[in-house]
Parts: sequence; C-alpha cells; structure tokens
Amino acid sequence: MRILFAAAVSSAALLAAVPALAQTPDQAKMDALQAQVDALKAQLSVLQSRIDGLKSPPPVAPAAAVPAPAASAPAAPPVKVAMKNGTPSIATSDGAFSIAVHGVFQLDAAAYDQSKRLGAAVTGRDLNSGTNFRRARIGLDGKLFSDFDYRILLDFGGAGAENVGHFHEAWLQYNGLKAMKLRVGEFAPNVGMEDAGSANASPFLERSSAAEVARGLGGGDTRMGISAFGGNERLIWAVALTGNLASSLNTQGGFSPATYDEQLGMTARLAGVPFEGKNWLIHTGVNYSAVINPADMGASAATRYPVQLRERPELTVDGTRLIDTGALNAQSAAATGLELGAQYGPLFAQSEAFHYAVERLNPAAGVSNPDFSGWYVEGGWALTGERRKYNAATQAFDGLTPAYNFDPKSGHWGAFEVVARYSTLDLDYHRDAALAADRVLGGQQNVTSLGLDWQLNPAIRFVFQGQAVKVDRINAAGAQIGQKYNAFAIRSQFGF
Repeated sequence: MRILFAAAVSSAALLAAVPALAQTPDQAKMDALQAQVDALKAQLSVLQSRIDGLKSPPPVAPAAAVPAPAASAPAAPPVKVAMKNGTPSIATSDGAFSIAVHGVFQLDAAAYDQSKRLGAAVTGRDLNSGTNFRRARIGLDGKLFSDFDYRILLDFGGAGAENVGHFHEAWLQYNGLKAMKLRVGEFAPNVGMEDAGSANASPFLERSSAAEVARGLGGGDTRMGISAFGGNERLIWAVALTGNLASSLNTQGGFSPATYDEQLGMTARLAGVPFEGKNWLIHTGVNYSAVINPADMGASAATRYPVQLRERPELTVDGTRLIDTGALNAQSAAATGLELGAQYGPLFAQSEAFHYAVERLNPAAGVSNPDFSGWYVEGGWALTGERRKYNAATQAFDGLTPAYNFDPKSGHWGAFEVVARYSTLDLDYHRDAALAADRVLGGQQNVTSLGLDWQLNPAIRFVFQGQAVKVDRINAAGAQIGQKYNAFAIRSQFGF
C-alpha cells in the first residue's frame, strides 16, 4: 500500500509540472513530455484501480452445498407415574402405553354349627371351621400401542385350601374395531349378572350356588377361550368359545382334566338397562352357558364323557360340596338364565333364574335326559347413603365407594351396607322313578344369608355373614344324607 501511494504522489507531481513545461519554446520537447504525462495518467489509473481493489474485501468462493441434517425421530411422549387408591401405574401422556400393578387378598374365617348326631352317611358331617386365603392375587394390566389391552394375573388362594399358584388370567384384547372388542387367552367369560360382578365387590363371600353352576358349564375362572363383545351405555352383548379349564384347582362345574380331547363350550349374554331415571334404574338380561362337546376321559374311564353339576354351600372355608349329580355320561349340557335387577338410591336388588339341561350320550331304554333348576334373589341397603356403582361395561353392580374414608379422628367410619339373599339349587331328577338308571340324586340346597359390608376406603373392606343352610338329599338306598346347619364367617380384604 505504501509503495502504491508513493507512486501516485509522484505521478501527481509530474502532472502539476506540465503547465510550466508547456511554456518552453521547444515544441518537440513539449510533445515528448505530453506523451510521458499521458503514460503516467494511464499508470495512475491502473494504480487507483488496484488501490480500490485492496480496500474492498476479497471475493468469497461459493460454499460447498452442505446436506441438510437427517430428520430426527419424534421425541417419546413423557411418562406419568400415578398412585390412585394404592394402585401404582405408569403411562405415557398420550395413553398409548400403560402398566398397572393390581392385587387382592381375601382372608376368610368361618365357624360351622352342626348337629352332633348326624348319621355316618351324611355328606359333610364334619365341616372344618377355620381360616383360608380365598383369593391371593397379584398381577399386571395395561395398554399397548393404543388399541391393545392386556392382563396377567396369578392366584395363590383357593376354595378350602391355598395352593402353590397358577395363572388366573392371561389375555390380550384388541379394541381397534368400532363394532366390538376381541379377547383371547385365559379369562372368565361374561355369563350372567352375578358372574359379571367383581368378586372383589360382591355383597357376600361367594356368588349364589345357582349362578356358580351356570357359569361353570362353559365359563368360569381360568377358562381358555376367545370372546367377542360390544355395546354401549345401555346395552351389551358378549359371546365366547371356550376350551377346558386351564386349571383344575378352581373348577366350578366339576369337570375333570381331559385324558384325550378337551371340552368345547360356549357362552353368550345380552343385557342392558331399558329404563333409567335420575336416581334409579331397571336391569334385564338373558344368558347362556353350554358344553358343546364334553371332555373325553378315555375308554377305560367309568364315565367317558362326563358332565357333573355340583356346588359348595356359598362358603368355601371348607370346600366340601353337599349337592352333586355325579358324573353323567353326556353328549352336551346347557344352562339358560334370566336376569332382573333394580336400583333406587342406596337400595339395590337383583335376581337370576336358571334352567339346566343335560343330553345323555346313548342312554339305555327308559332313561331320559335330566334337567335341573336354581334361582336366587338378593339385595342391599347402604346405611350411610352411598349407592353401588352400576358398571355399564359389564352391566352389573360394582361395590360401594365411601363418601368419607375411615378416619375416626374426623368422625368418619367409611360406608356400611346390610345385605340379604335367598338361593335355591335343585339337582334332583326323577328322584322317585322306578328305573334307577333314570334317577339323578344330586340333592336340593337352600341357603339364607344375612350380612354386613363395611367399606373403610376403596382398598379395605370387611364382610360379616351369617348363613342358614338346608340340604335335602338321599342316597341310592333312600337314606337321608343331607343336613341343616348354621355358619358365621368374616372376610378381611385388602385390594389395590
């Protein structure tokens, strides 16, 4: 820069000297000087251009094209952790995935008051007073990819004795269809009003014996199958195709594990609320449970295709079944039930009536197909004013939720409800028939129950129940093997 600047100054000085030179008399010299001046002007112009170029920033070469960064995967939705009424759960904020831990523990204690002068042939002549974990269940349920529900539930309790544990439920359900939902795996199909109600919220320690026999034909706990169901707030429908019981530990209908082919059964239910008001409702429904093909026990078995109807007297601290048809060699069996229920404020009532029919396989001459019957009616009154929730998804009554949880310091004691039930189950057929092979001497059982439910909070409850049981049953010789007795039981329950 300094060199160029000095050259420019020198050129300017020469230019300034031009007028003085123009006054000389020698014209030739003047022309020569003029030529030098013009050359210097050209050089000065070039130098000026270079100076201007040095003042401007150098041109920047165009940058090479840089590829755009690859689109990153969308961020996973945040996870929410909750603890509602003691139930821990984790779920994504969009609800697409969730998992919750559930459990229920029911400890039953009972005392049986029997006559000390019962005959040696009497069934259950020494029922066992004591304790039993009726249910001890722990498991997981939740949602997968928005459209799938699942449940895995283990049970370590039992009817009359605890067991080492087995799968009580293990199923997957698809909810992506508008018209219906599909479920496959191990579960209890929806068979009736009492069956659809949760055992964790039952007014009594057990379902009525009539309802248990109906659900045990094609449904019941630990049943393997596939089910389709749907509906709305006022009406539901459900159908299921079922196999044999996945576990023989909790059999309700008395079917034994198959030696060859398993049992094939089905269930169906249509139920709803045709009439409803602000503080009341009326429920009606019909249900069906059937054995399409009984289990094959093999040619060496005493009864190759058995269907057996039997049930406990609505209390299972002692697991003895006081009425029992015995194994009937059958081609099929079915139970049809009618439902009726009502609720008005803190009052509720429900009833179901069942007809059971067995089609014998290759009966002998003069031997007919037996049929049986059973029904119950029950109801309750919440003394503290709450009302049992009517569950539209199952069309059945759920339990009480206390208006105020148990807190004696604040004067709150939870919710109280008095309940009562009468049930009857008749498993006799042609009891006095002349042909012995045509008789079924299962017996008739009537149970009157009174109880008090105490719901301390949504997780803890106690059930106090008194029973008067009457069993009328004769053996093949015509001797009475039934009895009358009373029982008192308490259930302590914790669930989350």
